[in-house]
Amino acid sequence: MTDNHRIVLITGANKGIGLATVRELARAGHTVLLGARDPERGAAAAAGLTAEGLEARFVRLDVTDPATVADAAELIAAEYGRLDTLVNNAGVARDWRRTPEELPVEAVRETYETNVFGVVTVVNAMLPLLRKSSAGLIGNVSSGLGSFSFLSDPDSPIWEHATLLAYNSSKAALNAVTLVYARALRESGIKVCSLEPGYCATDLNQHSGHASAEEGGRRIARQLGEAEAGSTGQFFHAEGGNYPW
Repeated sequence: MTDNHRIVLITGANKGIGLATVRELARAGHTVLLGARDPERGAAAAAGLTAEGLEARFVRLDVTDPATVADAAELIAAEYGRLDTLVNNAGVARDWRRTPEELPVEAVRETYETNVFGVVTVVNAMLPLLRKSSAGLIGNVSSGLGSFSFLSDPDSPIWEHATLLAYNSSKAALNAVTLVYARALRESGIKVCSLEPGYCATDLNQHSGHASAEEGGRRIARQLGEAEAGSTGQFFHAEGGNYPW
């Protein structure tokens, strides 16, 4: 990101790509709020970063619990007065290596609660704080698996994952959410983009990814910088440039 100091909130940030992104942005000199639903794990992750000399603070936030989201917004308002960057990183995958017919509909609902409805909950709660920023930015961590171009392309190198019903469709829905907010907030100057860390080895995919979580964090940090300097409504590709929607 640019060298101006920013107040950043990242959800789902006590491990994996979220934690790696916190570290990258804190290293760049920003104040990073590490959102996590588990107080013990969140506090431990933040303490580890503080021990590295980085400015990171744990904020309890469960995207599926509106009360914790509201409490987080109140804390940020009281302590910082604004929010410059919101990274909606929290996500789940309940259909890894399961066919659509094997996946209970309850698992689809659970996936959408975090990957879609949770994002909307957090965005709406944080918008008053983002409006107080001189350059508000919302980055929604999506996936190429949510691109309709990918889902309809049998020649895609990741075609084998095209049947992940809950995860892929939730990321496609998240991309639509990104575009709706980008349009709605255009006049306010708040930019909204979809980000893509690439296929990283995390708990989400049973550590089968090709890249490391640290690399994913570097990619997200780079994309946030590009989003801050560029136009709203983009879908960034892990390797550079943009994904087709």
